[in-house]
Amino acid sequence: MELRQLECFVAVAEELHFGRAAARLRMTQPPLSRQVQMLERSLGVSLFERSSRVVALTAAGRSFLRDARHLLEFSTRAALQAQRTATGATGHVTLGFTAVAAYRLMPAIVTQARRELPDVDIQLREMVSIDLGRHLVAGELDLVLVRHLPRPEGLGHRLLEREPLMLAAPRGWPLARLKSVPLQALDGQPFIAYSPNEGKYFHERIAAALAQAGVRPDVVQHASQTHTLLALVRAGLGMGIVPASARELRLDGLHFTAIEDCALKADMYLAWRTPQDNPAVLALLDCVGRMPAAAQPLPVS
Repeated sequence: MELRQLECFVAVAEELHFGRAAARLRMTQPPLSRQVQMLERSLGVSLFERSSRVVALTAAGRSFLRDARHLLEFSTRAALQAQRTATGATGHVTLGFTAVAAYRLMPAIVTQARRELPDVDIQLREMVSIDLGRHLVAGELDLVLVRHLPRPEGLGHRLLEREPLMLAAPRGWPLARLKSVPLQALDGQPFIAYSPNEGKYFHERIAAALAQAGVRPDVVQHASQTHTLLALVRAGLGMGIVPASARELRLDGLHFTAIEDCALKADMYLAWRTPQDNPAVLALLDCVGRMPAAAQPLPVS
């Protein structure tokens, strides 16, 4: 059977008139009749009872009509699905992200994608930055939101955000009352630091800034994740320096203060493999590119 034969059969079955069916299909009657006859020969049954005045479906024709319609509908859906997949309008994307990206940026991307690409399935996986890069290179993730950009060949990237770091202190502490705090004010103060291994990106940036300023806080605890660090600060163990997006957690008992004359910034990159053969990934990259304020600093007030 050929799809064209099914189209001809359905048209005749619905019109019960070869002339009208031919006009509907924008063809002449003889080739239409031949298509129906070839279909009947391939099936080995008569689909129509024909006379000079009447065209009627046989019992076999009535039964076959239901399936013929389903086959044509399925072929149309299959073609449309292939076209939508090729353009990225539908498909599957696995997006990896760090815990900090989940505070603001990742939800913003997912919201934008659901609005513009509702038929693209986005699977979300949270990991630490070093694992995100490894899984991206291995092909286990399609896109990653990372602080530290992986450097292997065959990766594309885009800077999405550059945000300042801020001082987080328990509400009521003396430094929390200030509008801004110099790094020197942290000298000798109880301090919650990022872990040098699991929190390597922030640990290295903050440690370098403190060393350059000649500041030596009293490190009382280490934390691998920002939300854990804030929990320790909230418990009154000390202060910490965190990205401005951590304010999105809206934890009670904390105060965030800008750091004076400090160039401490945290970058967030979107990275992917190149060349990229997943149209849904390319469509999502275009979608992210249309998001407002990409790669702009977050306000610290």
